[in-house]
Amino acid sequence: MTVEQSRKQDGSAGDADYGVIGKTYSDYRRPDSRIAQAVWDALGDARTVLNVGAGAGNYEPIDRDVTAVEPSASMRAQRADFLSTAIDAVAESLPFPDDTFDAAMTTFSVHQWGDLTAGLAEIRRVTRGPVVILTCDPDLLDRFWLAEYAPDVISTERRRYPEMSELAQALGGTVTVDLVPIPLDCTDGFNEAYYGRPEELLVAGARAACSAWSFVEPAQAEEYTAALGAAIDSGEWDTKYGALRQQPTFDGSLVIVRATP
Repeated sequence: MTVEQSRKQDGSAGDADYGVIGKTYSDYRRPDSRIAQAVWDALGDARTVLNVGAGAGNYEPIDRDVTAVEPSASMRAQRADFLSTAIDAVAESLPFPDDTFDAAMTTFSVHQWGDLTAGLAEIRRVTRGPVVILTCDPDLLDRFWLAEYAPDVISTERRRYPEMSELAQALGGTVTVDLVPIPLDCTDGFNEAYYGRPEELLVAGARAACSAWSFVEPAQAEEYTAALGAAIDSGEWDTKYGALRQQPTFDGSLVIVRATP
C-alpha cells in the first residue's frame, strides 16, 4: 500500500489521525516565539521556504515566501487567515520541480511520515539550500519525568521519532543537531513543554494535542493521568521535581536538525 492509499478520511498521511485528534490542536499547540526564532535562524537568508507537514502553520516565518504542504483537512482548516493556503500533498510525493525552494522546514512532523526516507529525499530534491527539522531526539526522551508517570507515552515517542543518524544519512551533506531549550512558559503544548507545570497534563485537551497519547489505550491513559494527579496532590511530584517549577528552561529532547547540501 502506498502512502497515498493509506491516507485516512480527512487526508492524514501519517500514523496519527488528525481528523480525530487534531480538532482542538491549535488551542494548545501555539507557536512559541523563542523556538520560532531558533527555526527561523536555521533557515538563514532563504526567501522561498517550503513547509512540509505544515499543520496549522506553527513556526512559519511571515516575512518570507512560504509554500505549505499539509495532507490533513482538519489541520489545513486551522491555519490562520494571514497564512498561505496549504497544498494537499504528502512529503513522499511533493508536486514541485527540482531545486524550487531556497530552504525547507518541517516541525514535529517527520516521526509521522509513512516513508521517512522517501519524504526526506523529496524535500532534498526540491530544496537548493538548508533543510531544517524541528524534532525530538529519541535518545534524550528519558530526561523528562513523564517517563516515570506515563512510560508507554514515552516509549511510543521513542519508537516513532527517527534517530539523528537516520535523518543525517537520508539528507546527506553537512548535518548539525542543536538542542533547543524549552522555556518554562512555553506556549507550544508538546509533552515536555509542561516540564514545570505538571497540572497541565491532567487536562484532556492538552494530552490530545500530543499525538503519542492517542497510541495508548484509553484505560491505560486514565491510569497514568490518575497516578500523576495523585503524585501532585500528595506532594510526591514536588518532592522529586518541584525545582522545575522555577527553572527557566529545560534541556529535554527538542532539537533542530539542519542539513545543507
